[in-house]
Amino acid sequence: MTRKTDQDRAWELIDEIGLCMLVSHDGNGDQLRARPMSAHARRDEDAIYFLTDLRAHKDDEIEINENVCLCFGDNSAYKYVSVTGTANLLDDRARVAELWSMAARAFWESKDDPNIRVLKVRPTLAEFWDSPGKIVTTVKMAAAAVTGSRPDLGSNRKVLL
Repeated sequence: MTRKTDQDRAWELIDEIGLCMLVSHDGNGDQLRARPMSAHARRDEDAIYFLTDLRAHKDDEIEINENVCLCFGDNSAYKYVSVTGTANLLDDRARVAELWSMAARAFWESKDDPNIRVLKVRPTLAEFWDSPGKIVTTVKMAAAAVTGSRPDLGSNRKVLL
């Protein structure tokens, strides 16, 4: 695969999987915290956006240390992406309206809630594991166990974003 193709595939996987664990540094900066978030990838903007709540203290954590990791995983397809980048919080009402969905109603009554913020992550590096799927991977692993060989479980690439 070429670097451009690897970049394309990383962005495709981010978009396909959609949910990730956002890992940031806690308020002291020395502990890591992870929480599930719904990602909105915008490759043309070189950004991944999230709706977040001002009261959740992510802004405090990111103010201390802007470096984050996003861990995407589709266990049923054996596809995973780890993205590192920098984050900042925005009070962007137009972007909130753009990202608003029915799922967001589980956290806020309306897109006009003054506590909603946009978390913007600018990715710098991605590593992905892209397997041919659970059934093929299981067959390859079983065949490798019988033959004593190493199975080809798909692609693993690191790519600058």
